[in-house]
Parts: sequence; structure tokens; C-alpha cells
Amino acid sequence: RENLIQALREKRPVFEGILGYEDSVIPDLQRAILSKHNIILLGLRGQAKTRIARQLVHLLDSHIPVVAGAELHDDPFHPISRFARDLIAEKGDQTPIEWVIRDERFTEKLATPDVTTADLIGDVDPIKAATLKLPYSDERVIHYGLVPHAHRGLFIINELPDLQPRIQVALFNILQEGDIQIRGFKLRLPLDIQFIFTANPEDYTNRGSIVTPLKDRIESQILTHHPKTIDISKAITQQEARLAEWHKTNTKMIEPAKDMVEMIAAEARKSEYVDQKSGVSARLTISAYELLASTIERRALINGEEQATVRLTDLWSIIPAITGKVELVYEGEQEGPQFVAHKLIGEAIKAQFLAYFPDPDALKKREEEEEINPYQNILDHFGAGHTVDLLNDLSQQEYEDALNGVTGLKAFVEANVDDVKPEEVPYFMELLLYGLAELGQINKAELERGTQFNDFLSGMLSDHFPPFDED
Repeated sequence: RENLIQALREKRPVFEGILGYEDSVIPDLQRAILSKHNIILLGLRGQAKTRIARQLVHLLDSHIPVVAGAELHDDPFHPISRFARDLIAEKGDQTPIEWVIRDERFTEKLATPDVTTADLIGDVDPIKAATLKLPYSDERVIHYGLVPHAHRGLFIINELPDLQPRIQVALFNILQEGDIQIRGFKLRLPLDIQFIFTANPEDYTNRGSIVTPLKDRIESQILTHHPKTIDISKAITQQEARLAEWHKTNTKMIEPAKDMVEMIAAEARKSEYVDQKSGVSARLTISAYELLASTIERRALINGEEQATVRLTDLWSIIPAITGKVELVYEGEQEGPQFVAHKLIGEAIKAQFLAYFPDPDALKKREEEEEINPYQNILDHFGAGHTVDLLNDLSQQEYEDALNGVTGLKAFVEANVDDVKPEEVPYFMELLLYGLAELGQINKAELERGTQFNDFLSGMLSDHFPPFDED
């Protein structure tokens, strides 16, 4: 608390790398700490709950003095263990002292069904009793659990609902009165512990629940949330993605492509096929971005290119990151994860297309007959029987030649996208084709190694009649 007060006065950041919570979660945390509250962070997966809890260690003093040899980080002026009390009574001011750094005052436990009361609180140690030749009624035969060992520090329990109710009950007195009970011992240990719990709302029904009396004893419940804007989500992805040095120096990851990765996650968070109670973790975009960078690298290696730029076609390589990160509802399970992933990518493409280009459906509804459809040159190109194959591993020259072969495509991009950079033009040309396909203006066919664009009529004919074999 005192260290937080000093940080606030000096306007020093307390939670480094926690983005998007500056006006919501972080102020709530600061108020809870100032109030000396135990805290539960409640939110869906991938919302930085554990990272926040671990960063609280930086608010501890860098070093504290403890009685040397004591189990419980005993304060020399306020010892609580039998060992420390006896040692101080014997040696007084000559009691040996050790210094403990802040990182050693941090205890973290993942709650699992197999956690026992002995793990958390402690139990009688028969080996210690035999070695010291003490009866089981002597306090010195107790083996303390994780919670007492966290005295004068932080204790974090992740996924609290997974802890069995009878184990949760063992925490009641520690949170309220500061004493523990082990095998009939009534020990009043004034433990000085800051408890931080994390939980996922989904777990309340799927894997367990927090018993009401325990929840009542946790003074502050703080709700986390998904990033509220694409920019915040993108900043988190850029910060967390683990990229090789080659990715950082040899790949051009243009901003519209970065936006697209975040838009796919945004579509998943409102999709009817995805279980919204489970949520869509920020890990989806991080994994997707790493796959995207590696896709560019792989293509550059195949074509012997030193540098490579992201393409819209590369997005299909991130499907493994999507299928592994979203929980589907019944309708999604019926359609299958691959279908849902394609659907999410398609919806994101449609949304980005409409952010840069006119809506073809809106143009149709206009009654001005003399108004020319701005997409007509592109539609006529495919209507004349032309096709475009955008294969995954095309060299940069082959890729640009395929796009430039579409009449009016590049000119349309330059006319509609403000301040478009030269390296972004091919991406927007692709976006134009994919967007028109998603909005039903041209036909898109999935090939084994890429995508083909053609006219709807030629697309239907190719589906019904196999290619002519000259032999």
C-alpha cells in the first residue's frame, strides 16, 4: 500500500505492459490495494488476469528482514512461529537475520481438484515428530502448507472455482480472522498475506463454483474485459507475439493486415457459432499473427526472396490458430470448426472491404439509372471469361502480375484508398477481389493451393463439367 502511494505520487506506472485497462481495471486494483482488500480478478480467458496478479510483486519492498532459519518469513520484531519465538527468546538482539528479496515473497498455486488442505494449510509431520522426539500435540511437529509460507507476501490462487468446496472452506478463517486449524491445533497466526484470486465466469457452471461464504470474504471483485478497440488489441498482439529476428527485419506486415487479424477475433466475439460465455482469448490473435509471419517467411524461402510482404491470401494459414482457440456452440459443432474459421475470416474481409470501398448492394438500390457502377470494369473482366489464380506460394512478381491482369483493379484501389502506400496496393487489390466475392459480385473457388476468382457462370460450368482433356 505504501509503495503504491509513492508510485501514484510520482506518477510512475505500476502495471507495465497491461494495455487497455488504464481507465477500468487498473484504477479498481489501486483502490482495492489502498483499501487493504483481498482481490478476485474475474474474467474470460486471455484477459491478463495472471499477469496482473504477478505484477503486484513489484509493489513489495525490495528486501525485508526475517529470522534466519524460520519457516514463515518471521518478522524479527513480530515473530509468529514457535521456532522464531524460541530463538529470539534465547538470543535476543543477537538473533541472526536474513534478507529476503521480493521475488521470494510470491507464491502462486493453480487450483486443481487434487489440491488438499495439507497442501494449502499444512498437516502434522510424523517424520519431524520422530526426529525431534516430540508428541503430536506439540506445535513444532506441524508441516506448514503454502499459505503460511506466504506470510509477509503475495499468495495467488488461479482458477479458484476448480478448488473443491471443502478446500475453499479452509480459507475462511485465514481471510477473516488470520488463524488456521491443523489436525486439532488451534493456531492463531496473524498472517500478513495479500490474497489474489483469479476465476473465469464460465467455470462457475462447467467445473465448479466459489462457495458463497468465501466469495463474501474476498472484499473486492474486479472484472476484466476484452480490448475495447482494434488499436488496443493490435498493440497487445504486437507486444506479445514471439517473432524470430528474420520476421522483424525481413517481413513487411502492413497495417491493414494487422487490423484484419484483430477483426477476425472481433467477429468471433460476436459470432452465433462461437460460445460467447467461453470468450475468445487474446491468444488467438497472438498465435494468428505468429503464423502469419511464418507463412511469409516460408514463401520467401521457397522463392529465394530476401524480403516479403504480407498478402490477404496468407490469412488462410491462420486457421489452425482459430480452430484451436474458439469454443463452438451446437450450431458451430454441426458446421465444423473449419467452416466456422472460414466464416469468421469472410466476415472480417467483408467488414474491412466496406471500410474502404463502396457497398455494391447499396449501389444497386439507387434509382439513378444514369449512374455507372464503379465496379463495372472489374465485373466485365470476369464476365468475359477471365480467371485469376492467387496461389499461396507465388513469387512476388507472379503475384503482382496476376493482380495487374485484372482490368481496372489497381486504378480502383488508387482512386478509393486515401494515401495508399505502394507496398499496400497489392493487398488492397486482393481485398477488392475477396470483398466482391464475399458480397456475391464475383465467384470465388477454393483451390488446394490457393484461391481462384471467376465469373459466376463460368464457376458453375466448371463445377458441372470437368476440364477438357486434349489427349
